[in-house]
Amino acid sequence: MTLVLTDIHHAYGQKQVLRGITLEVARGEIMCLLGPSGDGKTTLLRLIAGLEELQQGRIALNGAVLAEPGADVPPEARHVGFVFQDYALFPHLTVEDNVAFGLRRVPRGDRGWRVAEALARVGLESYAQAWPHQLSGGQQQRVALARALAPRPEALLLDEAFASLDARLRDQVRDDTLHVLQQAGIPALIVTHDAEEAMFMADRIALIREGRVEQLGTPEDLYLRPRSPFVATFLGEVNRLPARVRAGMAETVIGHAPAPDLPEGAAAELLLRPEGLRVLSPDAPGSTMAEVEAFRLLGATTLVHMAVADGEGGVLHLHARLPPGARLGRGERVGVALDPERAFAFPAAAP
Repeated sequence: MTLVLTDIHHAYGQKQVLRGITLEVARGEIMCLLGPSGDGKTTLLRLIAGLEELQQGRIALNGAVLAEPGADVPPEARHVGFVFQDYALFPHLTVEDNVAFGLRRVPRGDRGWRVAEALARVGLESYAQAWPHQLSGGQQQRVALARALAPRPEALLLDEAFASLDARLRDQVRDDTLHVLQQAGIPALIVTHDAEEAMFMADRIALIREGRVEQLGTPEDLYLRPRSPFVATFLGEVNRLPARVRAGMAETVIGHAPAPDLPEGAAAELLLRPEGLRVLSPDAPGSTMAEVEAFRLLGATTLVHMAVADGEGGVLHLHARLPPGARLGRGERVGVALDPERAFAFPAAAP
């Protein structure tokens, strides 16, 4: 089971939304479409599901063409499940009847156990006779997932399926959904603009920018080997440090990192992850003096705000993330250095 998208273009009037998207989602793979709102992610899902007419390109599933210009398979015949952002549950139907809604072509005698099987997958067997308004947001999301899985689709699409949940519930529902998708063993494509969600859910991430794939790869690829400042900043917080390239290294006031693709002597910008900013004793060899401005425990990590002289009479404000347990006071002086594996050099931005 493979979902293949080839050179997908789409426009609404004069506005070009998709500009040549080519992706392949393998059997059992979970791919996240990550990117800013309005950059074409939901449009791509709607094209796959048959809710929009394809203008250019080709969509194929398991070797069968679902859409190309002039030839669209109807949505109900595509064997593609869709979980919408608002879940789209019917308020006048029970949970059981909501899940059974997509099984109208299944023989009546098989529908009951198909519904029971789908509800068991998402842990809601005991809620079959409940009404949607009696369920929590997380339970409604799982009903929508069960409804999408009940017809045994050959691919599954989820559009911002966790966006309406509060933060604590969202973590649990994501975890439950991840297990369900892994067990289903079909290609799954998830739209989100939340980088943490994409890194948690995805085997691979396609970062979309203005209708194009900016970078495709594993979460580790995008986080640790970004190809552009956009990728680096979208996947997580960074410190921005002015740099100058010397002997293949981007040199900054707190250390240097490889810059193999930048010309000798060029002005550069080093993007440094907060966990890549090492906090040392003030007299540690090779460190630069910094002053602590704020210290905040954030649960699993501690965020430290620091000020470092930029060497030109100004000050750089930097953030470090440390394991819990360390204690630093405002005004305390520490040494800092950078981890080159968490630092990425790019040409300096134009003024």
